[in-house]
Amino acid sequence: MRRPALVTALLLLLAGCSSASPEDDGRDDAGHWQPRPGTAWQWQLSGRLDTTVDVPVYDIDGFDHTASTVASLHDDGRKVICYVSTGAWEDFRPDAADFPESVLGKGNGWEGERWLDIRATDVLEPLMAERLDMCRDKGFDAVEPDNMDGYRNETGFPLTAGDQLRYNRLIAKLAHDRGMAVGLKNDLDQIPELVDDFDFAVNEQCAQYGECADNKPFVDADKAVFHVEYELPTDRFCADSRELRLSSMLKKYELDAWREAC
Repeated sequence: MRRPALVTALLLLLAGCSSASPEDDGRDDAGHWQPRPGTAWQWQLSGRLDTTVDVPVYDIDGFDHTASTVASLHDDGRKVICYVSTGAWEDFRPDAADFPESVLGKGNGWEGERWLDIRATDVLEPLMAERLDMCRDKGFDAVEPDNMDGYRNETGFPLTAGDQLRYNRLIAKLAHDRGMAVGLKNDLDQIPELVDDFDFAVNEQCAQYGECADNKPFVDADKAVFHVEYELPTDRFCADSRELRLSSMLKKYELDAWREAC
């Protein structure tokens, strides 16, 4: 049940966290959705999807959910972000066999996943275009492309910052060409170069590593920073998140339905 508007406003004021509604979210000059700083969200990538969390934005797995699920969330007034991995290969995806061995690098720390050689855009661009076609065809409003900072990791390939910038901009263009917004996942060092190419940011553990201020270019551009911590209690990061105008919450590593928002 939705709370009366006055009660909701009072509760949000007391909580000290900003929660923008979908009506408050803007659009960029090209008409892509652009969520504003402080927009509340839910991020669920495992388990049975809980659609009852009273927030205006859901971020869910693009492969695991159907167009009807996206439509149902839209009916409830939510914007919906499509999670897909664009920088790593996953052996459990239906298109896994389409990736040649030549572009598969070292494991990225998650079972069944390996970094991709993002220099090989002749191979990867059509594969990623198909994934983003899927997101568009299911009705998603935006894309969360994961593993967008391979150049900072031991991928098995000699990736450079320039390689990463070119690839990340390619992914942003593919999303925009399909009418969807797109978020920059982590990749804090390249935010100054990429903030104009992306509509929002998604960040993990910036509080734990003392990096949250690095997201400031997105907030200054009136773009949301969707942020999660896994190991810090909320009393260790929410005050700073409110000051920085981040959309912050505590989640479990498995990213199931559980959340504790600021």
